[in-house]
Amino acid sequence: MGSDFVYFLILLFPISLFLTFFATNNNILIEKYYSQGIYLIINKLLYLPSNLFHFSLGEILLYLFIFLSVLFTIRFIYRNYWKRSYRKAIKNPGTFSKKTALIRGLLNIVICFSILYFIFIINWGLNYHRLPFASIVNLEIKPTSVDDLQSLCENLISRTNTLRENINEDNNGVTYIPNGFKSVVKRSQLGYDIIINQYPILDLKTSKPKGIMFSKGMSYAGIAGIYSPFTGEANVNTMVPHAMLPNTTAHEMAHQRGFAREDEANYIAYLACTSHPDIDFQYSGVLLALIHSMNALNKNDIESYQQLTLEYSDGVKRDLAAINNFWNSYKGTIEKTSRKINNTYLKSNLQEDGIKSYGRMVDLLIAEYKATL
Repeated sequence: MGSDFVYFLILLFPISLFLTFFATNNNILIEKYYSQGIYLIINKLLYLPSNLFHFSLGEILLYLFIFLSVLFTIRFIYRNYWKRSYRKAIKNPGTFSKKTALIRGLLNIVICFSILYFIFIINWGLNYHRLPFASIVNLEIKPTSVDDLQSLCENLISRTNTLRENINEDNNGVTYIPNGFKSVVKRSQLGYDIIINQYPILDLKTSKPKGIMFSKGMSYAGIAGIYSPFTGEANVNTMVPHAMLPNTTAHEMAHQRGFAREDEANYIAYLACTSHPDIDFQYSGVLLALIHSMNALNKNDIESYQQLTLEYSDGVKRDLAAINNFWNSYKGTIEKTSRKINNTYLKSNLQEDGIKSYGRMVDLLIAEYKATL
C-alpha cells in the first residue's frame, strides 16, 4: 500500500469531521442535496442486497468484524513478539523495533476507523443534520406549559385504555401478539403506506425489518433496536415485550427513511403505528407516546404524574410492569457501558437539544394534539 494512499485513508477521518461540522450549519443544503438526494440513491443501492436475505447482514458483518479484529490482533502479536525471527532480533536489536511494530499496528487501527467512520457519515450520518421533521411537515413547535403536557397525558391515557380492551393477552394478562416478531414484520409496512399520503417525505422503499439472532445480547446492552447504516437494515431485538414490538420496529423503519434523530424516529413510529389498520400496532404506538409523555410529566410535575397513573387500566398497568421488569432483569455492567457509549455516540453527532423542552418527541406530540383541538 503506497504511502500517499495511506495518508488519504487517514485523512478520511478529518474529512468526515469537516462534513459533520459543515452540515450542522447548513441544514437546508443537507436536506435538499443529501437527505432528499444522495441518501435516496444510497438507499436504493443498499436495498437489493439487504432484501435478498431474511437475516440481518449488519449483524453478520459485526460478527465478522469482531472475528477479524481478534484474528489480526493475534497475528500481529505472533509475528512481532513471538515468532522465531523476533527471538533472533533480540540478539541483534538493530534488525527489530518494538516501536516500529507498534506504530504500524496503531496506524492500521486508525485507517480502519477512518474508513468505517467515513462510510457511516456518507451512508447515513449526515441525516442527523437535516431539517427538523416539524419543519418539513409544517408542524409548529411552540413553548408549552405543564398544563398542556398534562392535558396531552390525559388524552393518551384515555386512548391507551380504550385500545387495550381489545388486545390479546398471554397467561399473565400481558399483551401478546400471535407469532410475535414474524407477524409484526409482515404487517409493519401497512402503517407507513397510510401516512405517506399525509407525509410523502416518508415514502421510501426499504428492506424488511430484521430480527437479531443474538437478541439476548442486545437485551443485556439495553438495546431494543438498531439501524445498520452499512447495510440499510432496520434491526430489532425480538425479545422485547410484545407491547413494544410494533413501535420498536416502526422506529427502526423511520431510521431507514433517513430520520436519524431518536425522538423524531419515535414520533414517526407513533404516526405509523396509530395509522395502522390493526389494533395491536395502534396500541403500541399510543403506549410509546404515553411512556415518553408521562416521563416528561414526572420530571416537571410529579404530583400530577402520580395522580394520572391511577387512571391507567389494569391491562396497561400489567404491560408497563412487564416492560419495566424485562429491562430491569438485564440491567448491569453491560447495559451501563452500552448507555455510555450510546450517549457518546449521540453527542459526537451533536444531538443535544440547544433549548429547554420536554424532549423533541413530546414537543411534537403536544403540537399535534393542540392542532387537533
